[in-house]
Amino acid sequence: MASRHLSRSIALQSLFEWDFYGRQEGAIDKIVEKNFKEFGPGLENKDFVWQLVRGTLDHLAQIDKIIVQSAPEWPLEQITMVDRNVLRLGLFELLYSKKDEVPPKVAINEAIELAKSFGGESSGRFVNGVLGTVYQQIQSLNPEPEPPTETESQPDKQV
Repeated sequence: MASRHLSRSIALQSLFEWDFYGRQEGAIDKIVEKNFKEFGPGLENKDFVWQLVRGTLDHLAQIDKIIVQSAPEWPLEQITMVDRNVLRLGLFELLYSKKDEVPPKVAINEAIELAKSFGGESSGRFVNGVLGTVYQQIQSLNPEPEPPTETESQPDKQV
């Protein structure tokens, strides 16, 4: 398992456990440390896990609001705990990470893979639908600039 994928798995398992045990303040540090020992004893870059976990929790209110808006037929409490935390992690990467480090399509694909690995039969499709909706909204608000046409990219020639 690639290092960044393993890091995402540890972050997801930690967020799930934190959510499962009532989201107690201060508990996340102990949970993450325990999960390093259990699931990633040789993991070299632990900073990425901490970045994912802390970033997700720092933006939790905004992320949960986006989930509610993007999946209006599913109240947040009715989304399975695994899917809810996969969405939180995926949305954190999609919205708040540096695009040159984690391109949007990579963030979405990684979240889908986590959902397939840890969630139920339809988790991958559900996560894909929600993250795809958010990505399309981002694209409509901030379209990427078109590459210059051939004539625009050539310097003016003086006659």
